Amino acid sequence: MRMTDGAYEQSGLDPETYLLTRIAALVAMGAAPASYLLNLGAAEDIGVPPARIQGTLVAIAPVVGSARVVTAAHGIGDAFGLHLLPLPDGGDEDEGATT
Repeated sequence: MRMTDGAYEQSGLDPETYLLTRIAALVAMGAAPASYLLNLGAAEDIGVPPARIQGTLVAIAPVVGSARVVTAAHGIGDAFGLHLLPLPDGGDEDEGATT
């Protein structure tokens, strides 16, 4: 635990950038969906919009590979009910749905 003690303070990053960086690192290492819960929950708590998480995934895709990003996006989506990837036809899966 010493490795993470004070990591935020020592990073010099603002809270949003810090959490987006951690999410990017989880994607890069192919973390299990459960690993995202703490960081995504904290991101949600401070008001990081899903579009910023999506933008982070887009930014790292050329480096870590699209397969890893798609897997992570689905894991994040399953954990939080977010749709971070566009549907193949560009539509909204809830389009036309009634509630």
